[in-house]
Amino acid sequence: MPDFIRAAGLGLLSLPMMAISISNTAHANASPIATGSPTDLAYPNIDHGLNESFYPDEATTAKNIADIIEKSIRKEYSTGIALRDAHPKAHGCVRAEFKIDEALPKNLAQGIFLPGKTYPAWIRFSSGSSNAKQADIKKDARGMAIKLLAVPGEKLLNDEMSTQDFIMINHPVFFVNDPARYMAFMQDINSDSLLKKLHIPFALGAKGTWIALNTRNKISDPLQTRYWSMVPYQLGTGADRQAIKYSAQACSTVTDPIPHTPHNNFLRENLRNHLQKSEACMEFLVQPRTSNSMSVEDSMTEWPESEAPFYKVATIRFPQQVFDTPEQNKFCENLSFTPWHTLPEHRPLGVINRMRKVIYERISQLRHEMNSTQRVEPH
Repeated sequence: MPDFIRAAGLGLLSLPMMAISISNTAHANASPIATGSPTDLAYPNIDHGLNESFYPDEATTAKNIADIIEKSIRKEYSTGIALRDAHPKAHGCVRAEFKIDEALPKNLAQGIFLPGKTYPAWIRFSSGSSNAKQADIKKDARGMAIKLLAVPGEKLLNDEMSTQDFIMINHPVFFVNDPARYMAFMQDINSDSLLKKLHIPFALGAKGTWIALNTRNKISDPLQTRYWSMVPYQLGTGADRQAIKYSAQACSTVTDPIPHTPHNNFLRENLRNHLQKSEACMEFLVQPRTSNSMSVEDSMTEWPESEAPFYKVATIRFPQQVFDTPEQNKFCENLSFTPWHTLPEHRPLGVINRMRKVIYERISQLRHEMNSTQRVEPH
């Protein structure tokens, strides 16, 4: 199986590339339609004011994908520890401080973005391949998942009371945005038929294939890499709410070279050595949408920074620390991240995020059930 497909596909949705029985052509080029809420009451509603709109059979598709992933995980991890279906290889979970800038314009000072506020945080860096033993030198999607602690206020999910998650990857767009096309793609990639494998680029289309190829890359240090949310989020509530995207980048433009003879886990080693010697710094950025032509449903098209610039809203400080211990690695493995761990002011937007709500919840519950561990949010 082409490795780039797994790496690119697993980067955002956290879905394994498993097949599911649906027509390969049905709704392959469908556009979102507003047809009212799906019948599944657990499925998110849409915000017409921010231009959200449902795809055909969207809620059913999300449930079917979750069913397929569950079946796959139960089969693959029938013995041993059940790993994440995507981004199973962590380069480390590290402690951080997430400090909001002192001076923010009113339109950005919403939700957790309270000027001068500092939140403790856990941040997990990872690689996207479903193969947790893949060498770090291979091209792959790289992830950064942030969990803020001590966040007051009622959240969109009922399983936690004090955390806020942000999930990002080191590429600004996703390789698919139509649930039916995504299902067809999974059908091809999980098939034993060589002809089906050869059909993958046709399932993705030219643009999707190009994005998938360009999502995978090589990096030298997770702390020196830029990450994007890829998909949009709400900022604020009420009439002044707006659609935005997130990004994080190093405070410094200095990038270390990739080692000449890197071992399989050199990203963990570089991260460990970096934080044992000194602290590190990243900037957290927000990109407000400046035109309704910047679709919240089209995850395959970047919002041009020349038209919609990013603004720094926070500084992430990583104190000098030792993180690579058995206890902390176990803690890291038991953490769950979802964009729906959030205040209403940061509600996820778009079809990819709506599907993630169903899929992330199912797979997190399954993984903890299979590993006989309790799923809890840290405080």
